[in-house]
Amino acid sequence: MRKFGFAVMTVLAAGFGTLLDPAPARAAYDYPWCIQGRDWGYPGECSYQTYEQCMASASGRNVYCGINPRVAFDRAR
Repeated sequence: MRKFGFAVMTVLAAGFGTLLDPAPARAAYDYPWCIQGRDWGYPGECSYQTYEQCMASASGRNVYCGINPRVAFDRAR
């Protein structure tokens, strides 16, 4: 019975841990510039508001900056 209680507490703690995630899941895709390269795929890591931010992060990493296709081809509102 003691092991069952410990297992339930562990599952509940893991569940609460996922609810406390500070960043929304979709936030990384809303920015217009993405780091793209061999390890990142397409569209890449899209967490840069300006081209300069993207280039500064890409410096020395053998990656490049490209436009986020979700922003570039988004329908006009």
